[in-house]
Amino acid sequence: MQILVVNSGSSSIKFSIFAVAANPSSDDPQTLMDGQLSGIGSDSSALEIRVGDEASTQSKVDAANLTHAINLVLDTISANTMPTFDAIGYRVVHPGPKLRSHQRITPEVLADLDAATDFAPLHDPAAVEIIRAFMARFAEISHFACFDTVFHQTMPEAATTYPLPEQYRHRGVRRYGFHGLSCESIVRQLRILGDLPKRMAIAHLGSGCSITALLNGRSVDNTMGLTPTGGVVMGTRSGDLDPGLVLFLLRDQQHHNDEAITAIETLLNHASGIAALSGMPNDVKAIRKAANAGDARATLALEIFTRSVTKAIGSFCWLLGGLDAIVFAGGIGEHDPQTRTQILANLQALGIDIDEQRNQAPAIGIQRISTSASKTSVFIIPAQEDLMIALHVRDMAQQETSESSHQSI
Repeated sequence: MQILVVNSGSSSIKFSIFAVAANPSSDDPQTLMDGQLSGIGSDSSALEIRVGDEASTQSKVDAANLTHAINLVLDTISANTMPTFDAIGYRVVHPGPKLRSHQRITPEVLADLDAATDFAPLHDPAAVEIIRAFMARFAEISHFACFDTVFHQTMPEAATTYPLPEQYRHRGVRRYGFHGLSCESIVRQLRILGDLPKRMAIAHLGSGCSITALLNGRSVDNTMGLTPTGGVVMGTRSGDLDPGLVLFLLRDQQHHNDEAITAIETLLNHASGIAALSGMPNDVKAIRKAANAGDARATLALEIFTRSVTKAIGSFCWLLGGLDAIVFAGGIGEHDPQTRTQILANLQALGIDIDEQRNQAPAIGIQRISTSASKTSVFIIPAQEDLMIALHVRDMAQQETSESSHQSI
């Protein structure tokens, strides 16, 4: 079976085609094509494509807005030179309160996703627009949605419940947890390795950042909450704030209520975090370079960021009664050794001993960066969200086929 996976971000669309074996115990899916359209809505848009051993990059492509970007991706994957596919799977950040498992997309599911866009306004509206466009172009095949929240369904009620009146909880106001597909892929890789730690913290650090506490490979807590805006400090997102501060910001707005809410939402999601603290664009590599050159604002930004991650990992250590492993994933987690060093520096009570040569080396696959003397193992593990989506789509498609066969008997 060949599956197209579409993974959209706030300014990018990643797309891959996998050949997935029918047997779940077989090797990983084979990547037939891998592509990314980045810089949507900017002057630095680029389309990168890799098919087999052939790679190409086009700069300043027509991606002035999301509609143009979607059409470009649709035309790209429809080309005769591209592998064919039998189903499409989409990463959707937030399914809302009704959908608690990965789903084949029906009109009813699409309506639920429309209703859920208020839960993740940074991600879901674009994902729904992409789904509609792809379903219109490829109406003859099945489409499936995979959600970042499903992995966190194992979180206990004490971790998901907000201290608010019951009427809000009935409307789906709770802590959902995010980056679940990333966490699930890391657990899968460690299980294949035969080295799944009992008590583990996964630090997924990229443009969005979250820390997940796991016990025997199951999520028991996550730093994000109702939306992906909460938790630790992120690239342009504020992370957790005093609720009174949000009320202060709303009172500070001199506009109509709807305009005020939009302004505060933009502030917290697009104009806060590391970028706001440093006064620089959201590029941790550039901010790190400025900090190393003595820029005080960049230095403070990175200190606040790493401090928030350290506090989250430390709190989960207390929650789990200790940590057997810490895993770094995501663009920052995998590729910024100084961030890892700063985060771990104040966790020495865990008996962490880092091999600096491994920590500084480029991360390729699963990399243990702690020494054999370290009481807590530390890993760099690449997130494989798209691969997990392909596997879930394979499983859902096979289940549909099996159910259809039983019904026809």
